[in-house]
Amino acid sequence: MNVLIAGAHGGVGQHITEILAESDHDATAMVRTESQVDEMADFGVETAVADLTEDVSHAVPGHDAIVFAAGSSGADVEGVDRDGANKLVDAAEAEGVDRFVMLSAMNADEPENSPDGLYDYLVAKQAADEYLQSSDLTYTIVRPGALTDDPATGRVKTARKLDRGEITRADVAHVLVAALDTESTHGTTFELLEGEESIEDALANPTDES
Repeated sequence: MNVLIAGAHGGVGQHITEILAESDHDATAMVRTESQVDEMADFGVETAVADLTEDVSHAVPGHDAIVFAAGSSGADVEGVDRDGANKLVDAAEAEGVDRFVMLSAMNADEPENSPDGLYDYLVAKQAADEYLQSSDLTYTIVRPGALTDDPATGRVKTARKLDRGEITRADVAHVLVAALDTESTHGTTFELLEGEESIEDALANPTDES
């Protein structure tokens, strides 16, 4: 599988790039500027320069799947987190790229029940998630809790809804990559936290409420 990683230069994106570079998949790191290309060279993957606030369609041809891990860090939630994601959904449909794995955020389905400082961001993520859900793509939407930079544990918890909590960026990346090949995640939207299950077991039934 040839995977395009949107947001490859970011915190989760770099973990995804490293995992895919060591896997049987081929990967292309999509970065925003030419200056970031050299920074991604050590991962040993192809690169594509595409700014999510502009046209990104040129980065999509030749891929079988897209992992969207980009984020504006609150600087442009509509332009990047919402419209940027939607542009890639449109480009994937136009190019026949069927598989799309989305990094979203916990409570993106109910921004009104979240801290005020996250409201605009979660509204943008909600819109992007709903746009992907309404597409013809085979999607998986992963909504992690608060992200940490601790080492990966390989142990997680998933469900359609979870109480607030934390998870490492590295574990989120492993879940996003594992979801690519896990049929039980197709067409699912679930929240993700640190937990006790292996990633493989958790993704076998990712929306389980038990």
